[in-house]
Amino acid sequence: MSTADVKSNAQQRMTKSIDTLKADLSKVRTGRAHVGILDHVQVDYYGNPTPINQVANLTLIDARTIGVTPFEKKMGAAIEKAIREADLGLNPATQGDTIRVPTPALTEERRKEMVKLVKSEGEDAKIAIRNIRRDANEQLKKLVKDKAISEDEERRGSDEIQKLTDKFIADVDKLLAEKEKEVLTV
Repeated sequence: MSTADVKSNAQQRMTKSIDTLKADLSKVRTGRAHVGILDHVQVDYYGNPTPINQVANLTLIDARTIGVTPFEKKMGAAIEKAIREADLGLNPATQGDTIRVPTPALTEERRKEMVKLVKSEGEDAKIAIRNIRRDANEQLKKLVKDKAISEDEERRGSDEIQKLTDKFIADVDKLLAEKEKEVLTV
């Protein structure tokens, strides 16, 4: 193992942390409706918890309403129940074959709660990135101890990993600023 291996491993893990943050931020809803809100809803499909997008077609009816059309007509009640119990603050209503899911407008207080949630998600991502930096630096110290690399190489490697960490933390800050602006936009 070399300093390049340690650095590339750290970079891959930090990229995964950013991807996880993006996925977590996509769950935080803004005033607009989007079908991604329902991504994590599990429907009881013949005794098996199944993602909603595998038992129904999800569409946007308008800016504030999601349309859910079950593939099987008898699944309507189970889908409606799953959306209600998902704790997303949504109240679905069946209208013929389609379940309409209106997304309520966010109050100023709710928007501020969402911003706190976004900041919390961002802080978790920063902690994960810093932990990856620590692990990489420990790997470099172990390589020096095992005499696989010199102390100069370890110092250069630590500097490179710090630059990588700074870059990814800046990416987290940028993502948070964008999401905060999106949440606070009325």
